[in-house]
Amino acid sequence: MKRRIKHVTVLGSGIMGSGIAAHFANIGVEVLLLDIVPFELTEAEQKKGLTKEDKTVRNRIATENFVKLQKASPALLYSPKFADRITVGNFDDDLEKIKKTDWIIEVVVERLDIKKSVYEKIEQHRKPGTLVSSNTSGIPIHFLIEGRSDDFKKYFAGTHFFNPVRYLPLLEIIPTPETDPEIVKFYMEYGAKFLGKATVEAKDTPAFIANRIGVFSMMNLLHEVKNLGLNVSDIDKLTGPVIGRPKSATFRTADVVGLDTLVMVANGVRQSGAEANDFNDVFKLPDYIQKMMDNKWLGSKTEQGFYKKVKNAEGKSEIQGLNLDTFEYELQGKSDFPTLELTKSIDKPIDRFKVLVGGKDKAGELYRKSLGALFAYISHKVPEISDELYKIDDAMRAGFGWENGPFEIWDAIGVQKGIELAKEAGYEVSDWVKNVETFYKVNEDGQSIYFDKNSGNYNNIPGQESFIILDNIRKNKTLWSNSGSSIQDLGDGIINFEIHSKMNSLGGEVLDGLNRAIDLAEKDYDGLVIGNQGANFSVGANLAMILMMAIDQDWDDLNMAIAYFQKSMMRVRYSSIPVVVAPHGMTLGGGCEMTMHADRVVAAAETYIGLVETGVGVIPGGGGTKEMALRVSREFHADDVKNNRLRDMFMNIAMGKVATSAYEAYDMGILENHKDIVVVNKNRQIAEAKKVAKLTAELGYTQPIQQKVKVLGRDALGMFLVGTDQMLTGKYISEHDKLIADKLANVLVGGNLSEPTVVTEQYLLNLERETFLQLCGERKTLERIQFMLTKGKPLRN
Repeated sequence: MKRRIKHVTVLGSGIMGSGIAAHFANIGVEVLLLDIVPFELTEAEQKKGLTKEDKTVRNRIATENFVKLQKASPALLYSPKFADRITVGNFDDDLEKIKKTDWIIEVVVERLDIKKSVYEKIEQHRKPGTLVSSNTSGIPIHFLIEGRSDDFKKYFAGTHFFNPVRYLPLLEIIPTPETDPEIVKFYMEYGAKFLGKATVEAKDTPAFIANRIGVFSMMNLLHEVKNLGLNVSDIDKLTGPVIGRPKSATFRTADVVGLDTLVMVANGVRQSGAEANDFNDVFKLPDYIQKMMDNKWLGSKTEQGFYKKVKNAEGKSEIQGLNLDTFEYELQGKSDFPTLELTKSIDKPIDRFKVLVGGKDKAGELYRKSLGALFAYISHKVPEISDELYKIDDAMRAGFGWENGPFEIWDAIGVQKGIELAKEAGYEVSDWVKNVETFYKVNEDGQSIYFDKNSGNYNNIPGQESFIILDNIRKNKTLWSNSGSSIQDLGDGIINFEIHSKMNSLGGEVLDGLNRAIDLAEKDYDGLVIGNQGANFSVGANLAMILMMAIDQDWDDLNMAIAYFQKSMMRVRYSSIPVVVAPHGMTLGGGCEMTMHADRVVAAAETYIGLVETGVGVIPGGGGTKEMALRVSREFHADDVKNNRLRDMFMNIAMGKVATSAYEAYDMGILENHKDIVVVNKNRQIAEAKKVAKLTAELGYTQPIQQKVKVLGRDALGMFLVGTDQMLTGKYISEHDKLIADKLANVLVGGNLSEPTVVTEQYLLNLERETFLQLCGERKTLERIQFMLTKGKPLRN
């Protein structure tokens, strides 16, 4: 029997409970969010004459957290309107409603007695067969089900989300021995397919997988910082993006998470008795950590931790770091590490590790010690916390934002070299590692396989049938490539065009590749996907190229370059094969224009997309302005609708508005409900795009005919000019901003036409290109572009 999740009840409306509620609402599930009844009236409630029996009072805690949920930044909801899917209440009045829910998720305070009392109440109302899970991060799961009914135990598991729930993709599933295996399978599949999570089945061990490994790594660095005579900003510089970790690195992460949380996990592991002595010492708190705890310097929540924002002598705010010897906050200058200089030409973090561990300075010493300890530690965690090593890597990538998991890093350095580093750091690796050649391989089908400790063989990583991993197929499936792009055969008559220029910007080499991909698809294949698996889809056109041409006044060449860009986007729309674009992450400017010209779009939910060209002093010149005029014209039925829709579109472009999710892109008219779809799990995106391209072809794709566009001419233009005049008079915009806005409006209305007129797409493209070139001739525009490229430093004389 298929299990459908239509309604979820979340018990506990704090940060985690609200985040979980928001994410279920994001995927279309109705949510009941409950919390306790307040013990006392607030002063405001007393002044209103309310009593403890009033519903607003009884629901106050859940209501207040629901309001915070809607105001959260970064946003927890894909779209503000999704808040309508959440209803609030309280445990005393509304718990009986769980009779009609499909899944109960407990997210109350981390105390075993309180959780067990909540479960006692759940059993009074819960319908047999209803899923129940706990988001606990520290309490052993088997303790939670003591005294519960057999049916409760059968459907119960730990479901450990990571905060913020929308943005961190890890979901650890922790079953008990009594959890039905089919229910475990359901949790795993639902988390991956519907919630878009990297679901990892974890054993019921202290801190599960990600926190166990992540906190060990952090605690090891907390010890090494003083051993090596480094400061907190040194460690963060060495353990951030340079090695594929988040910008918050180590100490800033501790501040964001909360030092008390880090200490709770570390103490929990140490006191559990699960660690051998040599590793247990790593979880022992350094003296300075205990002193910070005593001072309540817990990080962001107390406005000071390892870092603190202070006013300097000039009255300006600056971030100072904690001197761990003097316990004073000070501006910690930039440290230079020769080892880092050696990696500047290496693009991928995974390829830097061999160089980093060979460094002769303190940076190299830190990498050797910290990685050696980490490699030894993870070798002993298989099979203690996981029977399969790939789960550890999955958990660290998804839960801690590591670009590469620890076993992947070990592979990159070399298994034997990693064993040597562990010995140098004073540790021994587990015996099972000593005869391993490599932890991962790629088989002939382009799938990753991992070394299985139990069998001694290499096994497939489950779930890969739903993925296409470009890194794995690039070697054997690449049909063509140049410096900025490549074409891969995805099989079944579909090919993929991948951008891999710097920041995935769209320069001449990428456009050449795009046209070659369309040519190849039209000749020999059924469809084309445009997708990549970098951090972002594309940040837009190559601004450096535009700036150089404009500075040198190569107007003919610049005109030809913009015309080529427009022609390439029109080929995305008007080719004889279906073209499916798969945007994700930052999809700005030209990346947005490419997306808008696709036959179909398969967007990742976390897509931040928009036409942002006005920010550098121009208008969208690759067909974006034309396309928005075309889309608005389809809605021209009544005068008020005409002006309102056109005004909305104008404001979005003029202000460079970026959708904060794919769902918001629907509201902005960038994605279209009738043809574009959203996938929550980014790992499935290329595979889903391939399916859409293949299905579109099989249904009988016919090359579209170019469309006519109704534009409104002078009447609508006058409306915009009056508005920009008022904005300038009110000093909301500059003269240059007004110039850009007026020229944008001129293109959107079709130019100086005396009445509403039907024009061709090419007419609008010509007008768009002419306007783009005019703005490139403006000194203020060149200054903006130069500033964007060089952060204020002169690009050239």
